[in-house]
Amino acid sequence: MGSSAANPPPFVSIVITVRHEAAHLPALFDSLLQQDPPFEIVLVDAESHDGTRAVVGRYAREHPGLIRFYEHPGSRGIGRNEGARLARGTFLLFIDGDCIADSDWLAQLRHALTETLVAAGRTVVVGRPAYANLERVELYQGGKDVTFPSCNLAYRKSLFLQLGGFDPRFITAEDIDLNLRAVQAGAHIRYVPEAIVYHRMRPTWFRFLYQAFWNGYGRKQLTEKHGMLWGNYRYRRLLQGQRSVLAWARLAAAMTGYFTRVVTGGNRRLTGPAPVTIGTTVGASTPGDSASRESS
Repeated sequence: MGSSAANPPPFVSIVITVRHEAAHLPALFDSLLQQDPPFEIVLVDAESHDGTRAVVGRYAREHPGLIRFYEHPGSRGIGRNEGARLARGTFLLFIDGDCIADSDWLAQLRHALTETLVAAGRTVVVGRPAYANLERVELYQGGKDVTFPSCNLAYRKSLFLQLGGFDPRFITAEDIDLNLRAVQAGAHIRYVPEAIVYHRMRPTWFRFLYQAFWNGYGRKQLTEKHGMLWGNYRYRRLLQGQRSVLAWARLAAAMTGYFTRVVTGGNRRLTGPAPVTIGTTVGASTPGDSASRESS
């Protein structure tokens, strides 16, 4: 999807937040470097200790000016907010460190964002077949699916800043919360199935069910902030989708996480809007330098 020299395509910032993803970053970077320019890669590392800095440094040296590296402690939402704040692009494209982007991913989302404020691509799970075949549990707001994950999500930066970015109080489900607020503000989330990201499934039963636990915990945080959302769940479809022992195990882990939040939430309940978290600038790291840090 090219544009003439007189009408160049909008500049895109690909925002990534990682922690201990050194093993996966080469495949991600190789897939991103195939995308249509102009774009930049803004990577925020939550203090990894596995060689992430060395991997990013090598790619940054080979592609000077294209990859910007920062260190900032905190959750995925905090890291994404930091990356978005530092981004120079008109459009923000979010992807995770354990993903691989299809070669047409950026072009498809950039084209969609010229016509809408929010776009979500198709996420294809790869890994253990038993895990990959499980359906996503959807949540609807105003008849619209808002559960598109932030490993394949795109926002116009102006709307992202207007919404205040991701709510840093969420353990998980910060992407659903952002999508909910976008729809409530009148935005339409366009689904772009041609914008494909391949997302690695958790490699073990324990890590898979651990993730399900925290997903359930995040769903309870959503009800604290937005009121009861269960009326928007499609119960029949949810129950019909549990067709295996693994599916029921995932559901049980998620419900355990949900009720753990009910019991332990206490005075940490999300009863109001999040504080604005997009603040002052932190310096970018270059290969071999000590990355600038900002306390969360």
